Amino acid sequence: MTTTASPLSSADCFDHAQDSPALLTDMYEYTMLDAALADGTANRQCVFEVYARHLPGNRRYGVVAGLGRLLPMIKHFRPSEKQIRFLVDNKIVSPHTAQWLSSYRFHGTIRAYPEGSVYFPNSPLLQVITTFGEGTLLETLILSVLNYDSAVASAASRITMAAQDRPCFDMGGRRANEGAAIAAARASIVGGFAGTANLAAAMKFGLKAIGTAAHCFTLVHDSEEDAFRSQIAALGKSTTLLTDTYNIEAAIRTAVKVAGPDLGGIRIDSGDLASMAQRARKQLDALGATKTKITVTNDLDEYSLLALRDAPVDSYGVGTRLVTGSGYPTCEMVYKLVERQGADGQMVGVAKKSAHKGNIRWRKEAYRAYKYGVADSELVVSGPQEALDRWTSPYDTDESASEGMTVRPLLITAVDHGDFDDSLTTTDALYAARDRHKKELASLPIQALSLQQGDPAIPTELYDAR
Repeated sequence: MTTTASPLSSADCFDHAQDSPALLTDMYEYTMLDAALADGTANRQCVFEVYARHLPGNRRYGVVAGLGRLLPMIKHFRPSEKQIRFLVDNKIVSPHTAQWLSSYRFHGTIRAYPEGSVYFPNSPLLQVITTFGEGTLLETLILSVLNYDSAVASAASRITMAAQDRPCFDMGGRRANEGAAIAAARASIVGGFAGTANLAAAMKFGLKAIGTAAHCFTLVHDSEEDAFRSQIAALGKSTTLLTDTYNIEAAIRTAVKVAGPDLGGIRIDSGDLASMAQRARKQLDALGATKTKITVTNDLDEYSLLALRDAPVDSYGVGTRLVTGSGYPTCEMVYKLVERQGADGQMVGVAKKSAHKGNIRWRKEAYRAYKYGVADSELVVSGPQEALDRWTSPYDTDESASEGMTVRPLLITAVDHGDFDDSLTTTDALYAARDRHKKELASLPIQALSLQQGDPAIPTELYDAR
């Protein structure tokens, strides 16, 4: 059984009065704010950027997800009186900072890779341009959302790629924290999934909800036939019956006996899924149920789906491996200050020089170069804004054009001086992100589709615009 939920508006997705995201931070974000307000640096203009130094597991690409979920949280990042009182009572901030927090609103600009985009090492995935005081408070929230959602979307992309054109559905709610399960359901859509078993996610984000019955429903009845008759009476012949509680062959005979040849589907959740699906298909066809679909579940991931490519399976339910990023539940993204205003009012590039953890100073622009429509490289350009405005791509020549080279920018503006683009948080935007991802995958070199470890599908070229 499937149904499409009516989505709530972004304003309804978070109970701001009770659950303000303002404490979804590490403590040092507030202690830094307190000290910066005291010494006068809190009002310095700054540029923070999110990027990943490498791709988890030496994968060929990553997938950006979470922006549409993150933006409403930043928009409503307003400490409540109770939260401010907690900060003061625990001597985390001073009364002066508490006063500043009482009127906090994000007034800055956020530029980002759109959801569904593929990314590579050093891609400037999100850029926060604001004062130090406003920007430093958002580090943990931004990384928490983008790291997890992008990990799930990256896993979903690999899983759906292995599934080819067979739809995949999220069944991971019982394998994750209840909040993470909702986020994972949404992120799975970005990576190509078709729906979710999680009703909270279906309601919140307007996703297709799927599900019928578990083994316990069969076990509570005196016979499997009684269970099937009950389910069909409640849900109709189009329902999907779970057939591996006792014996799959016997269950299929019973299912067709009860529902007739118009039975919607069966689900297999154990055993050698490929051979079981093959036998089930032959048996269903012999019984006249030629249109009955076969769904398989049971700890699936991209590798097991590859093994099922030749099996007569119509759809997959994926749980544990999806919500855990298929072995990599974080993308290891970081949030770094790359540019700030000096005492003289001029902007200056800044960077860490720590061993193996340094970063590139100055704000970035990002482009992708294509050769005859196939992605060739990621261009990351750093420098002051005026230098970035003057920079021209090395591929912007007549010779490059004759060789089929084109270049497109990758960053969009999600928040413009405190004005949030709410169109990025809608259900339409979520499904547009899934379409975008499918299109971007199709533009990558063929080696990107390999599930084996290797170098990123395209190289990242770094340029200094100064």
